[in-house]
Amino acid sequence: MAAAAERFGTYEEYLDSQVTAQDLYYLESEEVARQLVELGFRGSGDVLRREDFEAQAEEAAGLPVPASHKSLTSAGKELKDNFLRALAEREEANRTGRMSSIIFIRDLNSRRQEVSAYIDYAHRLTTDDFEVYFSGKKRLFPRNTDLSFYNWDRNVSTSNSSPNYQVIAENACGLLFKNKSDRKIINVDPKAYPGDNTTRTPIETDLYLHVVIYDHILRRGA
Repeated sequence: MAAAAERFGTYEEYLDSQVTAQDLYYLESEEVARQLVELGFRGSGDVLRREDFEAQAEEAAGLPVPASHKSLTSAGKELKDNFLRALAEREEANRTGRMSSIIFIRDLNSRRQEVSAYIDYAHRLTTDDFEVYFSGKKRLFPRNTDLSFYNWDRNVSTSNSSPNYQVIAENACGLLFKNKSDRKIINVDPKAYPGDNTTRTPIETDLYLHVVIYDHILRRGA
């Protein structure tokens, strides 16, 4: 079978070939549907990354293929839990700024107190060593420095804006996060619409009591 770069003139045409009518019906946006295919959340089978498609095109044209990008922290790891696999699927997009994910985690701390937090994944990728998380040596865990932290036993809460999000805590709609790049609002109320270009994904995991990931797709040039 011919390489994708030989069958499609551009990477966008390649992505469009994997967008279904059902995707367009539910997402109501060809651009968002295309971005979700690129990030691996839509489409059939393994989706080529843009740099891989371009490398195929350059190879087909007889041009030298550039050196591969620096390996991701999750690369080559045996990820045994759904949560770690979900983080790995989103790592590159959060590192490159194509996606800005918020991770909700609820679990018991070392004192057996129930705590929860909304975590700016892209920001934590810049401050934490994710090698220990992906290798299973430590767990990504709520901190009082995260976007929003709550200790259910002590009834103590904190909120902190991050480089990517402004926290809007005093609001009739409940807790909201405003993305600083495109100014879109993410609503984490499970009964509410999560917001434009945002999807809500509950994660079945053995590592925590409750995990939900909110993926916010950032438009190119936003």
